[in-house]
Amino acid sequence: MITVDQALARCFALCHPVGTEEVPLRRAAGRVQREPATARLTQPPFDASAMDGYALGAIGAPGASYEVVGEAGAGHAFAGHLTPSQAIRIFTGAPLPEGAVSIAIQEEVQADGPRITLKKGAKPGDNIRPRGQDFAEGASLPVPRRLTANDIALLAAMNIPQVTVARKPVVALIATGDELVMPGENPGPDQIICSNTFALAAMVEAAGGEARMLPIARDTEDSLRTVLGLAEGADVIVTIGGASVGDHDLVGKVAADMGMERAFWKIAMRPGKPLMAGRLGGAVLLGLPGNPVSAIVCGHLFLLPMLAALQGLPALPPATRKARLGTEVGPTGPRAHYMRARLSNEGAVITPFDRQDSALLSILSGADALLIRPMDDGPRQAGELAEYIPI
Repeated sequence: MITVDQALARCFALCHPVGTEEVPLRRAAGRVQREPATARLTQPPFDASAMDGYALGAIGAPGASYEVVGEAGAGHAFAGHLTPSQAIRIFTGAPLPEGAVSIAIQEEVQADGPRITLKKGAKPGDNIRPRGQDFAEGASLPVPRRLTANDIALLAAMNIPQVTVARKPVVALIATGDELVMPGENPGPDQIICSNTFALAAMVEAAGGEARMLPIARDTEDSLRTVLGLAEGADVIVTIGGASVGDHDLVGKVAADMGMERAFWKIAMRPGKPLMAGRLGGAVLLGLPGNPVSAIVCGHLFLLPMLAALQGLPALPPATRKARLGTEVGPTGPRAHYMRARLSNEGAVITPFDRQDSALLSILSGADALLIRPMDDGPRQAGELAEYIPI
């Protein structure tokens, strides 16, 4: 068996960034921008008022008086030129008129008909947003980057209507086993509902991929071969179940018969020991365990980082954080253990659930973290710092 880090490195070695496509900015949120987009203008394009108040033709001490000769609002500039004794009423976002050197906010001015008097002194540049304060024409965002709502706002302000992003990696999901039926069907006395593919599909789509849920492959070589054939064109093929050593665990054999180049099989972790990866034709094949929790935990540890790498982001393991143990935990033995856990005290404390069976989806649903217990780690006491992966 190899370690989790070794397995992830081999998974990354199988991943080559997918191609790119151009999408409208409205459809770019959550996508990975791969090519720079440069600002087509300077923002703000002119010196602008940062507050509602009065633009002054000269700075002044308290008691200084000015004649109000006009008004400017956002989208409506004042066309004249201010002399030192003049001012205009101005509103937030309006262009600064020629000759203006300061803006006095309205609460600091006494208005009396066509004249104002300063209640507080005005200094050069007060409440003025200078031209180019935000960004200059030609500026760009560093890439690659997964675009957030804040990024979208910035790109829009840069007057960029479309961006070049990574194509969505296509992930074919194949559940295997005679015991499985789809949600909504009536399971037989020896059957269960197929849940793994639904969780993995949601994870794939949240990570910027396109999930294709293929039919359940039954426990025959012909059935598995047929369903694997339906995955043609996918960037990643994910099988769930059938990758262990039982008589009905056929994924490794059938995939090998179809030409899979295996990178590894079995890793020193729980849950998820019978993980397998390789290349099958033009796709990366990731063989996940069949137990629901095992499959989903391996999805967090391996599939999501692989999808990021396929979209051109850095090949990095899942980000970890630290919290103090809310209870004592025992030693781990020869395999790393990723324990379902709950955070408390605003993320300062992490407490693993008592039950860690890899079939318990109700426990996983209540978890918001995977507590990382390294292999061969000794017992740890409550209050000690420990690493975890948010989920």
